[in-house]
Amino acid sequence: MLLTAACNTQPKPETATAPAASYFQSQETGVQDGGVQVIPISTPKGTFKVWTKRFGNNPKMKVLLLNGGPGATHEYFECMENFLPQEGIEFIYYDQLGCGNSDNPKDTAMWSLPRYVEEVEQVRKALNLTKDNFYLLGHSWGGILAAEYAFKYQQNLKGLVISNMMMSIPAYNKYADEVLAPQLKPEVLAEIRQIEAKKDFANPRYMQLLEPNFYAEHLCRLPELPEPMTRSLGKTNQSLYVTMQGPSEFGASGKLLHWDRTPDLPKLSVPVLSIGGKYDTMDPEHMRRIASQVQNGTALICPNGSHMSLYDDQQTYMSGLTKWIVSVNKGEKKVAL
Repeated sequence: MLLTAACNTQPKPETATAPAASYFQSQETGVQDGGVQVIPISTPKGTFKVWTKRFGNNPKMKVLLLNGGPGATHEYFECMENFLPQEGIEFIYYDQLGCGNSDNPKDTAMWSLPRYVEEVEQVRKALNLTKDNFYLLGHSWGGILAAEYAFKYQQNLKGLVISNMMMSIPAYNKYADEVLAPQLKPEVLAEIRQIEAKKDFANPRYMQLLEPNFYAEHLCRLPELPEPMTRSLGKTNQSLYVTMQGPSEFGASGKLLHWDRTPDLPKLSVPVLSIGGKYDTMDPEHMRRIASQVQNGTALICPNGSHMSLYDDQQTYMSGLTKWIVSVNKGEKKVAL
């Protein structure tokens, strides 16, 4: 795989220390299955199973990862394995219902933000995550879900990470229309708009236009996409994606069209880390402001990063994330990054 030299080189963050031996000790009894726990989830349509997998063991720092898409899988978070163990941070992969290794009800009525919030709460209980150790990290759509969970259940959290996500879909749509779209060549934008007007999203020309002109600038800026990312996005549940996000890559429609939580941000008292990228599909200044609008916020805007800053500005992202988690664990609420 050809990555930039900066991404091939993975020095330890300055604060890195070897994790305690207990970090790698199995917490399982009986047959060992690599930390996998399949959790039954009660829903209005019956009981379904979701897949989780724990990496490491630390009773004080446990990070539950919420993937984006919506409808992708946990797999693009695999880069965490090169960074979080160095700080002894336990993390938990989790495929939301309809994603990856979890059940897929194939029922669009199940693709609902309130229902997903209750799913996360059931996962929290099953994994014995508490206000003394539970960090929730949501990326992209996962950031919406993480924020929505915190608005209802922040008493269960030790820390909240909103990664590469604005807190207003109308503001995101405005940014896409007024800032990102005009950066495209006029003839490229005109052809994209033509395809969208016809709702011809299955047209291969749509992706032929988006990949070099939009994704390469704002989704991931590496010359070749990391394999875990292509593997994860290649498994996206299109029913879930289109129902929630809508078919267009410029802004969102679907069930999330009117979602806006910016007025409620001051209600969040739990420590919050808002991460964004300078070249993100999301407005970096909006993501910076999130940290100033919550009660105990920290901002991390990756200067070389896009929507997948965890890959294309990896050192900034990971060193900031791990420093923030370790600092909150020590009792800090606002962290200087």
